Amino acid sequence: MMADLQNIIAGLLIVIGAAFTLVASVGLLRLPDIYTRTHAASKAGTLGSGVALIALAVLTDDAATVSRALAGVVFFLLTAPISAHLLARAAYAAGYEMWEGSVHDDMKSAPPPLEE
Repeated sequence: MMADLQNIIAGLLIVIGAAFTLVASVGLLRLPDIYTRTHAASKAGTLGSGVALIALAVLTDDAATVSRALAGVVFFLLTAPISAHLLARAAYAAGYEMWEGSVHDDMKSAPPPLEE
């Protein structure tokens, strides 16, 4: 009975994670500029990967695998937003234009990046 419940929960989590990953990939294809694309990839992609790793943690009986899966979730949550921010800032510094439908440019008033 417990194994059946674990399988159902893990299956639902995998489907949810796959749906968020699909949303992230559609966002990469459909969104208009690099800034909105990095937003889609970092938010939905991180959530999809994290939910799939949680499904792994639910399904397995090995404590080492559970701890690695949960460490992977924490790693994704800590690194994906930072890397997306740095990629977007580097794209702005390189001169990539924002979409013409953008309402506000917060980086216009930011200090310029350090030059070496």
